[in-house]
Amino acid sequence: MELKTPVREVSKAYTMYAKRLEKLGIKTLEDFLYHVPSRYEDFSIISSIANIQAGETVTVKGEVLEIKNQRTRNWKTLQKARMKDRTGELDIIWFNQPFLLNLMKEEDKISVSGKADIYRNKLLLQSPEYEILLNYKDETIHTGRLVPIYPETRGISSKWLRRQVNKIISDCRHKLFEYLPYSIISDNQMLGFPKAIKEIHFPKNLDLAEKARLRLSFDELFLMQIGALSRRKEWKQNLAGNPFKIDLYQDKIDKFYAKLPFVLTNAQKRTLREIFADIASTKPMNRLLQGDVGSGKTVVSAITMYVAFLNGFQSVLLAPTEILAQQHYDTISKLLSPFDVKVGLVTGSTRKRIMNKESGIKIKNETNHNSQFVIHDSKDKTDILVGTHALLYDKRSMDKLGLVVIDEQQRFGVEQRAIIRKKGKNPHLLSMTATPIPRTIALTMYGDLDLSFLDEMPKGRRKTKTWLVPAEKRKNAYLWIEKQIKNTKMQAFIICPFIEESETLKTVRAATKEYELLKNTVFPNLKLGILHGRLKAKEKEEVLKKFKDRKLDILVATPVVEVGIDIPNANIILIEEAERFGLAQLHQLRGRVGRSDAQAYCLLFTQSKNPKTVERLKAMETLSLGNELAQLDLKLRGHGELYGTMQHGQPLLKIASFSDFALIEKAKKEAEKIFPKLDAYPLLLAKILSAKNKTISPD
Repeated sequence: MELKTPVREVSKAYTMYAKRLEKLGIKTLEDFLYHVPSRYEDFSIISSIANIQAGETVTVKGEVLEIKNQRTRNWKTLQKARMKDRTGELDIIWFNQPFLLNLMKEEDKISVSGKADIYRNKLLLQSPEYEILLNYKDETIHTGRLVPIYPETRGISSKWLRRQVNKIISDCRHKLFEYLPYSIISDNQMLGFPKAIKEIHFPKNLDLAEKARLRLSFDELFLMQIGALSRRKEWKQNLAGNPFKIDLYQDKIDKFYAKLPFVLTNAQKRTLREIFADIASTKPMNRLLQGDVGSGKTVVSAITMYVAFLNGFQSVLLAPTEILAQQHYDTISKLLSPFDVKVGLVTGSTRKRIMNKESGIKIKNETNHNSQFVIHDSKDKTDILVGTHALLYDKRSMDKLGLVVIDEQQRFGVEQRAIIRKKGKNPHLLSMTATPIPRTIALTMYGDLDLSFLDEMPKGRRKTKTWLVPAEKRKNAYLWIEKQIKNTKMQAFIICPFIEESETLKTVRAATKEYELLKNTVFPNLKLGILHGRLKAKEKEEVLKKFKDRKLDILVATPVVEVGIDIPNANIILIEEAERFGLAQLHQLRGRVGRSDAQAYCLLFTQSKNPKTVERLKAMETLSLGNELAQLDLKLRGHGELYGTMQHGQPLLKIASFSDFALIEKAKKEAEKIFPKLDAYPLLLAKILSAKNKTISPD
C-alpha cells in the first residue's frame, strides 16, 4: 500500500466511495491522514456493569447473551441486546439497525460506549457505539478511548473514516518518516511526525491530541512558507524580464497625471513607486496589490499599462467575470484613449474583440473558432487587451506582451496564470484583489509575491452610513427606501443569500421569491429587476444596462454583485440575513454603493437575537476599512470565513489556522532560517516536492 495511491485505484470498495471522499478533499490514501478530527468523544471511562451510574458516559466490555429484532407500534424496528461481564448484566437498545444481527452474535465479545439511562426501572445503554473484539485486550478505535469525530459528508461516517485511517496508519507506519530537521523539532519542543499522525487521530489524552495538532499545523504553515520562498527564488533567478524605462518617459507620465480628474492618494503614489522600481528591473515584477473597493486599484493598473505602452509593449488585463471585464474596458478606454492607446475587449459570450471607437480601425469579421471570438485585421495592433478566460485561448502571438494584470487573482489557478504569462517573454505580473485579507495572512499566503497595500481611500469619498436593522423595523426601513428613491432619484440594491428557497432553510430569504414579494406587495409603485448567477450572460447584461440607465429603481440580487458592478447612482444597499455573511463579504457588498459624491447607505437586516451575532454585525456601523473587518472576523469566527471570499474549492489550510499569528510567525522564521540550507535535508526536499501541488500552492 503506497500513500500516494489514488483512492480510485486501491480497491473496488474505495472506488465506490471516491466521489464522496473528494468532497472531503480525500483523493489519495495520504489524504486520509490529513483529514483530521474536528473533535473527540470521551469514551475513556471503562466501567464494570455493577458500577454504572445513570447519566454517566461509559464504556463496558463483555459478552453478548442475546440480540434480536423487535417491532414497535409504528412498525419500526429496534434491536435489543443483553450483555454480561463478571459483575452483572446490561440491556442495550439500538433503533433501525437490523444489520446488527448479521454483525453481532451470541457469545461475541463486544465493547460498547454510550450514556447510561433508566428505562422502566432498569439500567440500559441506548444507541451506544460498539465494536466486536477478538479478546478483551484488543486496542479499540470506536469505544473505550478518546474517539475521533471527523468532518463528514453523505454516505461517509466518522466510524467508516476511523476504520480506514486506522488501517492506513497500521499498514504504512514504516512509511511515515520524520522529514523536519531535528533542530526545528527540538527548539520548538514538538512531537515527531509519525507520533503526531497517530495522536491526532487516536490520542491517548487531549494534551497529546493538542500537541499533535500543533505539530501538523506548524508543518502546514512551514511548507507553505518554504514553497513561497522557492517560487520567489525561482522567479528572481531563472527569469529575465523586460526592463521598462521610467525616467525617459517621466514627462509623459506627469502629463497623464495632470489629465486625471482627481488627485492620486498617497497610498497610490507609494504603490506606483514600488511598481516602477519593479518594472525598471531586469527581473520581471511579481507583485500583489490589495485594496478596498474604491481605493483606486484600476487607476494604478492603468498607469502601469500606460508605461508599458510608452515602452513599446502590450498589456493584458484578465478579469474573472464578463461584467468586471466590461467595466475595466470602459474605465481603461476612457483613461487611455486620449493618449492614442488602443484598447480591446475579449470575452466568451461576445465572441469578438471590440476596438476603441477613437481608433477608427475597421474590424474584419474573420471568425476563428478556436479562439472563440472574431479576429481583427492582421495589420491591427492592440496595445491593451481586457478580457476573461477567453483571453487564454487567443491563438495569435503576443510577442510584445510586457505586462499582465490579473484582477481578483485568487479566482484564477496557477495553470491559467502561467498560460497568459507564456504569451510573452516573461512579462511583468501585477495581481490585484479587493478581498479584505489581514496583512499577516497575506504575507503567509502570498509569500512569493511582493505586496502593496492601498490603505487609503480617495479624498472626498464619503463613508457609507451603515445601520443594523432589527426585524421589528423592517416596515419602516422599506418606507424610508421608497421615500429616498422618489425624492432623490437614487437607486437601491437588495441582496438575498440564495437564488431560490432552500428545503432545509425555509426562513432564509431567497432572491426569486423576495423579488416577487417586493415587486407586488412592498414596492408596487417602483420598477424592480432581478440578477443572479443562473441568468445567461446576455440576460445579466440587459438587466445591468437597465439598472445603469436608471430604467430600474431597485435591483434584487444574490451576492453575484459582490465583485465588479459599478452603478454610481445606486446609493442604497439592503442586505437580507446579514448574519449569514462574513464581515469581509458584507464589506465587499457594501462597496457596491458609495461610488459617487452622494451619501450612501447600507442596511443590514437580521432576525438573529444572538448577542455575539449582533455585536459582530454592529462592527459594520463603525469600521469602514476591509482589513480591519477581516481581522475582526478572523478573531470572532476563525479562518474558515475567509474561504468564502478568497477562493472556491477546498480550504487553503486543512489543519492550521490563520488566526494563530504566533505559529505563523514561528513557521515563517524557521522557513527563512532553513531555506538557504535546503539541499542539506533530502527528506524535507522530498516532502516539499510531494506537497507542491497540494499544500504549498494557494490555488
